Amino acid sequence: MAPTGQADARRLSGRLSARVPRRDEGRAGRVREKAAEVERHQSFWSRFLGWIGGRADHGGPGVAASTALGQGGPPEYRSLRVGVASTVGTVRDHNEDNFYVPVPRAEDGRGGDGDHKRGDEYAVTRDAAYTFLVADGMGGQLAGEKASQMAVDLIPTELSRRFGPGDTDDKAIQRAIRDAVAAANQEILGLSHIQTEFSNMGTTVVLALFRNDRVYVAGIGDSRAYRVRDGQIEQLTKDHSLADALVEAGTITKEELPNHKFKHILYLYLGSKDARGGPDEVRVFEVRPKDRFLLASDGLTGVVPDEVLTQIVEAGIDPLESATRLMAQALENQSKDNVTCMVIHAI
Repeated sequence: MAPTGQADARRLSGRLSARVPRRDEGRAGRVREKAAEVERHQSFWSRFLGWIGGRADHGGPGVAASTALGQGGPPEYRSLRVGVASTVGTVRDHNEDNFYVPVPRAEDGRGGDGDHKRGDEYAVTRDAAYTFLVADGMGGQLAGEKASQMAVDLIPTELSRRFGPGDTDDKAIQRAIRDAVAAANQEILGLSHIQTEFSNMGTTVVLALFRNDRVYVAGIGDSRAYRVRDGQIEQLTKDHSLADALVEAGTITKEELPNHKFKHILYLYLGSKDARGGPDEVRVFEVRPKDRFLLASDGLTGVVPDEVLTQIVEAGIDPLESATRLMAQALENQSKDNVTCMVIHAI
């Protein structure tokens, strides 16, 4: 990951400005002030992000230390049951979230105006591999929607080119995921430079790839993956916001995090040069029967606390019902963003 400096702060200023209507000069002024504050922290970010980059390169770039599980064996669960609910919400005028499930119908997995729901079941065999994604776009006009759609279109395609049914080595699959996400990032970044209507566009992405008795999880930005097991919820990804980085560096406390002014300012996202190597971490987890997974945009996780997420995900027999309930809870909690919830049951 490249250190953040003046050029990065200017890019951040551009991204923020892209979210603000030009006619709203007062708000634009506040955006410029916020970008200036970030630029004043650039010496810190240079040191901090340089440290992160060095840590990712230690022992091989971006490969998580959780490969001690060994080779993936035959799965004990027989199928994956998946439910997805996505809505534009009550504030935004279009949906910049997109999602991917294997073999999607043409009308599914896309953002745009309105709501989208679907439920599917996938048989798990020794050679099966299933990839699921949620992406939350950022940028002016339709740029964010374009970036998130590119992410969910490109990453599965790039993955399919990089490993096949016979591949079971954890490190090889982790590398394939990193390279596939990096390739998508390059395409998004390239288009943003070619077409002015897509300048400064970006997207978060969270990915779960199920292969045998493993799930490989990666995220860039602040869309999240969780696992619920035996009544306990575990966040499997970390947020790449400036505020979360300040917590990790010990500059602010966890208690200050939810309301911090940099909570929704990302230092890593698809469509940025800092993501050119893909995710800095691809984690590997064992999958057991009755495990439940949640992939979601921050329109859900930013407003619904973990204990409520756990209750809804654990209580639902059908994942589509759970996803729909989660979406409704986010709206009840007055989420001001698009909301996408993907619930996956290991059966």
